[in-house]
Amino acid sequence: MARNRQATRSELPSIADDRPPSDLGEAGAALWQRIMAEHDIEDGAVLESLHQICLTLDRAEVLAAEVKRDGPVQRLDNGQLRDHPALKHELAARSFVVRSLQRLGLGNESGRSVRRTGQF
Repeated sequence: MARNRQATRSELPSIADDRPPSDLGEAGAALWQRIMAEHDIEDGAVLESLHQICLTLDRAEVLAAEVKRDGPVQRLDNGQLRDHPALKHELAARSFVVRSLQRLGLGNESGRSVRRTGQF
């Protein structure tokens, strides 16, 4: 039976040179590079979470492309309109990305809420 052990720094994906994992698409790789440039991340669990976040962002972009191609609303045979089925999945993926980045503490360095000035 294999023993559980923690990964060493050299075994973690792209930690030595901050290059994104090879399975990321354009959006995920760009997010990975921005986060790694702004934060010193060495923890394996955080790196794996970031990897999953980036993969999910790539998925959201694929879904967004489908919605853009087909239109956000589809007309059914009976004439009724319905939202594109991929809309809710795209929203869920983007929500996961934002929530997960916040949970990792990568969204707001000061720990305070962001204040807006002026009127909307």
